[in-house]
Amino acid sequence: MTALPTLLTGVVPPVCTPLTPDNEVDVASLERLVDHLVGAGVDALFVLGSSSEAAYLPDGHRRTVVSTVVRHAGGQLPVLAGAIDMTTLRVLDHVRDAADAGADGVVVTAPFYTRTHPAEIARHYRLVAERGGLPVFAYDLPVSVHTKLDADLVLDLAADGTLAGLKDSSGDDGGLRRVILGAPPAFSVLTGSELTVDSALAMGAHGVVPGLGNVDPDGYVRLYRAARAGDRDGARAEQERLCALFGMTETGSPARMGRSSSSLGAFKAALHLRGVIAHPTTAVPQIPLSPEDVERVGKHLATAGLL
Repeated sequence: MTALPTLLTGVVPPVCTPLTPDNEVDVASLERLVDHLVGAGVDALFVLGSSSEAAYLPDGHRRTVVSTVVRHAGGQLPVLAGAIDMTTLRVLDHVRDAADAGADGVVVTAPFYTRTHPAEIARHYRLVAERGGLPVFAYDLPVSVHTKLDADLVLDLAADGTLAGLKDSSGDDGGLRRVILGAPPAFSVLTGSELTVDSALAMGAHGVVPGLGNVDPDGYVRLYRAARAGDRDGARAEQERLCALFGMTETGSPARMGRSSSSLGAFKAALHLRGVIAHPTTAVPQIPLSPEDVERVGKHLATAGLL
């Protein structure tokens, strides 16, 4: 464990979970992926998010991922762990596991499956913060949770110290701006919209949580540093290069697989082609990319200068 900075900033990749062909956690590949990210100069690591396939992983796999990454990172940089589950008591189980493993903070969505009221969402976050013992970052992910975190609710929870920050994957730039403008100084606002990082940083966001950052962490570090240095042209050029690279996520045919299979399959295929992970396996029941799909991923990497 390493102490979280007062304000978490920079590039915080949501670490993919390498798997063996029989869907066990590939610990050796996960360690190489951590080295790949740390070596690029990222500022923190986020495990057990969407790009980590957290929704597909049984609890034992989740514990293995957190303990492996915390141990291998060795205090070089903070590690956030997703504590994502349907309701408060289930989330608190994951928070305890994350704390036991040495994670520095947890990332938590609103409750889902159940139909919740904003008062219940607020109570959920307050209970997790009070009982969990770790800094809590809200994860606004309406595409999966089917609840949009209202900006006023987030700001209330930020003002009373319940929340340490927000990972915004809502796609609602107006709501994101409201949070940025109204948040207290120590509240970290991170965009999960990896294709609009330059504009989010220009609005005042403090950092980015990019799934594509697994594949090209150096690119996102360059983008962040250019934006912070006031080099708008450099930031825009890097962002546009990364937007083109993100095209790899559409290599899987929508007639054959879901968007998750295509996107996560592309990230893992790219990491495999780059020699970072041993297998491009995605968790069941996702559909694997075809050899032709993988070839198209390789062309995106080559165009981006990564092969």
